[in-house]
Amino acid sequence: MHFILEWWREGSSLDIEQERPRATTSLSKTKQLKMIAVIQRVSAASVAIEGQVKGHIGVGFLVLLGIATSDMTEDLEWLGRKIVQMRIFGDAEGKMNLDLKRVNGNILLISQFTLQANTKKGNRPSFIEAARPEVAIPLYEQMIDFLSKELGQPIQTGEFGADMKVSLINDGPVTIIVDSENRGQRLTGIDRPGGPIRSA
Repeated sequence: MHFILEWWREGSSLDIEQERPRATTSLSKTKQLKMIAVIQRVSAASVAIEGQVKGHIGVGFLVLLGIATSDMTEDLEWLGRKIVQMRIFGDAEGKMNLDLKRVNGNILLISQFTLQANTKKGNRPSFIEAARPEVAIPLYEQMIDFLSKELGQPIQTGEFGADMKVSLINDGPVTIIVDSENRGQRLTGIDRPGGPIRSA
C-alpha cells in the first residue's frame, strides 16, 4: 500500500483547504519549513516493504528526509553535502571527528513527509508544507543520485510512498537534525554542524 498517495487522497485536501486562508506575513515567510534530514548514526539499519527487505546497511547513516513545498535543487545539494561530510564517527581518541568515507560507511535513505508536520493548532498534524508527490519524487530521486555520487558508492533506499518497516541500531545513540533553512548561514555554538544533537 502506498501510504503517502493514500494520505493525499484521504486527508491532505482537507488540511489544504483549512490552511490556505491564513495570512502570509513576513514572519510566516521566515518560518517557512525547508528540506529536513534526521541523521542517525547506526551500526546497522534496514527497511522492509510487505515483509521483504528493500535496503540494508552496516555502519553508516539512516537518513529520514522530509521535502517541503518550497524546496529546490540548491536545498538538496546543500543538505546532501552536509550529510556526506558530517563528522560524527569516533576517531582513535574517541572523538567525533570522522565522516562516512573515513569509516567506509553507507547511507540508508528513507523519504518521510511527516517531518514537515505543523502541530501548532489542535492535535491533528497538518502537512500543508510537505511537498506533493509530483514535486517530492523527483527531488527524492535526485537526492539518491547526489548522495551516491558524493559518497562514491550506491546508497540504499526505501520506496517513496510505501508503507515501510524501518529497523536500526542507533550507535550512541547519536541523532542530528539538519534543515536547509540554515543554508548560507554561518552557524556557531550549539547550532553546529547544522542542527541540534538529540540523544535519548
